[in-house]
Amino acid sequence: MSERKKASPHVNGGSEGLGGVLDRSRALEPATIRLNEQRVARGFWPKIRRVAAKIPFASDALSLWFCVRDDDTPFAAKGLIFAALAYFVLPTDFIPDVIAGLGFTDDAAVIAAVLAVVGRNVKPEHRQSAKDMLARMAQPD
Repeated sequence: MSERKKASPHVNGGSEGLGGVLDRSRALEPATIRLNEQRVARGFWPKIRRVAAKIPFASDALSLWFCVRDDDTPFAAKGLIFAALAYFVLPTDFIPDVIAGLGFTDDAAVIAAVLAVVGRNVKPEHRQSAKDMLARMAQPD
């Protein structure tokens, strides 16, 4: 079956169905970073508020959020972090988030991979801010 005839053309390699966010060759292009930054700015907080209590990597995602907002974080690290966070907020990804038990495994893998690459840029204060935010989010209104 050709890629054009697949129900999900982004399966098995192509990233066109995900708006190019997963195209590693373009991840650090300024236009791609701007697009990912816009996606993250629009979608990160609504999604993290909805799912933080359900996902074990919420602290890592929030740590990356605080890291990418830090002026001291290098440009290349920011590009990779924006790509990972954009993937997290995308409503469609390789494993849809609505699939119970499996939906966030791909998101967790992307977050873990980016942390492995740019983790030295995630400072203790980013991690502490993430913990503080999770504690505030867990409190009843």
